[in-house]
Amino acid sequence: VEGRPFLSQEVRNGLETLKRRRLRQLNSGFAAEATNMMARSGEDALRSSASCGARLHGNAQASSRGDGHNFPKQKLKKFDMSNLEWIGKIPDCPVFCPSKDEFEDPLSYIQEIAPVASNYGMCKIISPISASVPAGVVLMKEQAGFKFTTRVQPLRLAEWAMDDMVTFFLSGRKYTFRDFEKMANKVFSRRYSSSGCLPATYLEEEFWHEIAFGNTEFVEYACDIDGSAFSSSPMDQLGKSRCNLKRFSRLPKSTLRLLQREIPGVTDPMLYIGMLFSMFAWHVEDHYLYSINYHHCGAFKTWYGIPGHAALAFEKVVQEHVYEREILPCEGEDAAFDVLLGKTTMFPPNILLEHGVPVYKAVQKPGEFVITFPRAYHAGFSHGFNCGEAVNFAIGDWFPLGAVASDRYALLNRIPLLSHEELLCKEAMILSQKSSKLDSNDPSLLTDNLSSHRSIKVSFVRLMRLQHRARWLLTKMGAHICYTDDVHSAVLCSICRRDCYIVHMKCNCYDDAICLYHERELRSCSCDYSRIVFVRSNILELESLSKKFELEDGILEEVQKQASQGNGSCQQASLFDFTENDGYYPYCEMETVATAGADNISQRMCIKYDLEKRPPLAFLEQDEHDSFHNDDYADSSRQELQHSDRAS
Repeated sequence: VEGRPFLSQEVRNGLETLKRRRLRQLNSGFAAEATNMMARSGEDALRSSASCGARLHGNAQASSRGDGHNFPKQKLKKFDMSNLEWIGKIPDCPVFCPSKDEFEDPLSYIQEIAPVASNYGMCKIISPISASVPAGVVLMKEQAGFKFTTRVQPLRLAEWAMDDMVTFFLSGRKYTFRDFEKMANKVFSRRYSSSGCLPATYLEEEFWHEIAFGNTEFVEYACDIDGSAFSSSPMDQLGKSRCNLKRFSRLPKSTLRLLQREIPGVTDPMLYIGMLFSMFAWHVEDHYLYSINYHHCGAFKTWYGIPGHAALAFEKVVQEHVYEREILPCEGEDAAFDVLLGKTTMFPPNILLEHGVPVYKAVQKPGEFVITFPRAYHAGFSHGFNCGEAVNFAIGDWFPLGAVASDRYALLNRIPLLSHEELLCKEAMILSQKSSKLDSNDPSLLTDNLSSHRSIKVSFVRLMRLQHRARWLLTKMGAHICYTDDVHSAVLCSICRRDCYIVHMKCNCYDDAICLYHERELRSCSCDYSRIVFVRSNILELESLSKKFELEDGILEEVQKQASQGNGSCQQASLFDFTENDGYYPYCEMETVATAGADNISQRMCIKYDLEKRPPLAFLEQDEHDSFHNDDYADSSRQELQHSDRAS
């Protein structure tokens, strides 16, 4: 969750340059050994021998404020670290202390506090349940043989230019939980002549002073380690509760329960084992998901969080004041986002405060959860040896921001980890079944979060209207639209890698499927009537459900509002904005016709829109915003469906 890298080729090239530059700066013995062991592996990792890993902390013994720096760190004008008074100006995020009964259903509790807590980007929840089996016992005895490899983190600020960026290397040394604890505690006690806890504010000042001016060149951090420190013992109250992160993403109200495959760090938790000044760099969760982090044991962690509504402002500051233009792989507001996906960018929060970006802080202690909300950037560091665990989850209010994340991944040609469309369609179908039970006065469903349900409905209606309009336009360009029963999961677009769960297209110009968001390619294509649009066989059921949701008070109005505001999404591609005055109206009627030949699909059922029929008040809007505001059609649709409901 914290450190899984996601790097573009431009960033990879820059990191290779950085490796060569940093290796030259190390002392000759270490440099010679490390150079011999350098190899590309995984995410730009530097593999070295165990003896090399053992030397990493040789310079950590000296105080960061002593004399005789072996590795002097250059002062960077872009980061003013001469005065750390800004540390005391960062307000705390909210802290919640639920009772055991209140936290019995943790997702319901998070839904209750989200309207307030999400404004801070993160919050802290003090668990009312304690573990009776310590994490160390779980990892040393219940999981005998558990070992992990750390990443080596350069403890310095970077210029973020092509010849000076930061990457995290693999140390090459495998630790047991106890061995890493001994090493980390030894580093701490040598530095501070103490093995006890030090004040959080003092260590926060120490961290930023060290990263700017201090002696320590590297620290180690075991991040993204597959596994869990929650006990499997039936006697452990925390382990058998719903707060156990091993089952958290699969709870009944978590949207990720609908995924058919496991995704490490997303559906399955990962461990994070740190030492003094181990850091997790500024990042946002994959697909803008929620995250939940539990602190099992050890020293505190300091967190910094940015509210989701300030994410673009955060990225703008990073693009203009942290990164040099030469490392940005593209222009526009997505440039910084692309580099931030590498999850190695660390800089002091004061630069955000100076430019009006809200920042909040949390000091996490053992037994406490930290929740990060969708699209909330966060970063932090450890105060000493500790062990935490994290996993992602999603609830209904995630879907609008999940759509934004999918759009941005498509713009940057990133492969998605999950299919947003698939999850949305499945949740909408389940919600329809729940609504039927509610109509039957099923009391067990009265406690469901109505705001979450509303978010699902609005997102679903918006998606179905956009998809319907796109298919209609394609038929105007000569495409045949065909049902297909053999698509059980999302297909990736061969151009942008967007997930295509509802519909995808094939033609002679492309070997593989493409999505509906490529107007330029579609209009330059000469395939015309040989173009085939494949639609899920239950599309009519999905559209009927969408029309049903539109009947509910405020749903269509919210869809219209999001369309007019853009809602931070690029789903309003020009393909959807362009229409001719030919009488389009949402969900216009379709008829089944026989289509033979094209692309060996004669065995499939194909549909073609009946373009001869017109609604009573037929007119065509000029963009998506206007089509969503076709109130005459919306009213007639409501009356038609209400009449059919009464008749049934």
